[in-house]
Amino acid sequence: MSDGDALYDVRERTGNPDHASVDEVVELVFERAQNPREDHQDAHFDAAMAIAVDRYGTEPVRTVIRRVLVDHYPFRTATTDLEMRNIDGIRIGTTAGWFLEELNE
Repeated sequence: MSDGDALYDVRERTGNPDHASVDEVVELVFERAQNPREDHQDAHFDAAMAIAVDRYGTEPVRTVIRRVLVDHYPFRTATTDLEMRNIDGIRIGTTAGWFLEELNE
């Protein structure tokens, strides 16, 4: 997959109004962090985001999501200057990608 193929289908990147916006993804991340789903196959994403939001706050998590989905930062470098562990950038980026896909379906 080339770099051009690795883009997320987020409205800010594609200009397609049918694609979810980064703000919709962020809202879903925060909603599920506050109200994790129980007995759902993807409940581990909700739990991971609850931990990340609790540990770092909403703004750093929002920044990582925007950097990954819109600015196309690699997950690990999306944490630059945020005093956040790289592994948490990977978790946030992975979750944001899954939730974006869900919103676009």
